[in-house]
Amino acid sequence: MAHPSPTASYYGWRIAWALAITQTVGFGVLYYTFGVFVGPMEAELGWSRTETSAAFSLALLVSGLAAIPVGRWFDRHGARALMTAGSIWGALLVWGWAQVQSLTAFYLLWAGLGLAMAMVLYEVAFAVLAVWFRRYRPRAMLVVTLTAGLASTIFVPLSTWLVQLAGWRGALEILALILAVSTIPLHALVLRRRPEDIGQVPDGEESAIPFRNPAQEPSTRAKEALRQPTFWWLSLGFALSRATSIALTAHLVPLLTEKGYSPALVALAAGGVGVVQLAGRILYTPLSERVSLFHLSGAFLGGYALGLLSLLFLPPGLGLGAFVLFFGLANGSISLAKPALLAEIYGAKHYGTINGSMTSIVAVAQTIAPFATGALHGLSGNYNPALWLLAALATISALAIWQARPSAALAEP
Repeated sequence: MAHPSPTASYYGWRIAWALAITQTVGFGVLYYTFGVFVGPMEAELGWSRTETSAAFSLALLVSGLAAIPVGRWFDRHGARALMTAGSIWGALLVWGWAQVQSLTAFYLLWAGLGLAMAMVLYEVAFAVLAVWFRRYRPRAMLVVTLTAGLASTIFVPLSTWLVQLAGWRGALEILALILAVSTIPLHALVLRRRPEDIGQVPDGEESAIPFRNPAQEPSTRAKEALRQPTFWWLSLGFALSRATSIALTAHLVPLLTEKGYSPALVALAAGGVGVVQLAGRILYTPLSERVSLFHLSGAFLGGYALGLLSLLFLPPGLGLGAFVLFFGLANGSISLAKPALLAEIYGAKHYGTINGSMTSIVAVAQTIAPFATGALHGLSGNYNPALWLLAALATISALAIWQARPSAALAEP
């Protein structure tokens, strides 16, 4: 039976497009612009790169650890108040960042911004989509991730221009205003808890769904999920793949420079990764409707290992091209694979709590990875040992995703 087209009038699509905008602005202001302000801040305040970088790592750790209480709140109350409060909190803290004078205050602000990230970025946005969509869930996630994929493209140049125009403090005050105006109204006015509250059903269709109808959606409780091997295999897989991604992203420029590539070629490779990421998301989405999500996700995430091995074994030009291809495909799919798998296995009812538990595990790994990679480089004098280690971890991550496939249904009535 052919699948009908998505119902254009379904309110869930308004939510998806609203989240596409808020995720783009949220990631742009709260995540990608940090690097723009590091130099000007250090020049004025006399801080070192280690001191400033630690604040961002602190935010990532807090964001991951906060995912558990945030997920529980979402399951009980929905996302409307949560994301609206997070937008207000984030905008106030970005404005506070513009006033910062001491390193202690800077760390406190970024710990707070980590909480804001947990409240407004992908983890909660995907939980919303898991509630509103079933069959069209991958398409809804693609709408959000393709748009949000432009966050760095928009906000890094914009922030750089604002710093030149108004100084780094003035630039942050403007970005705080942009964050507030772009996200608070959309979260407050557009988000709803579930389709049944406005007389609709998931996907907006009453008709039977060929492979699953809403009544068949799994509804696994968080405690039961944590007793299943599937949860821990997935946690291992996504923790190691995310650690590999963050480590490579943090060290990409010095790594490729050490390999002898020119600054222009390094910049081209970094930009190429971003383009391939978008292509990876476009490719992953239709395949996810036809292929086992476990096999598909494992294959895509195996791209991290293939990219690293390409750098180690292939001739320089070919090796760099293969790395950009495989790393980009893996990086593009990872933001879709985790929410898609969790929603398929456990359903939407307890998604927030289950996802929060896994996100906290992933957060510890991604916080440690950049520092461990740098330390290993310091001990050995080059990146090759780190590349071998990351390739091994990436291979284990892909195998763990494949292994996670449950042998029996996990859903509870």
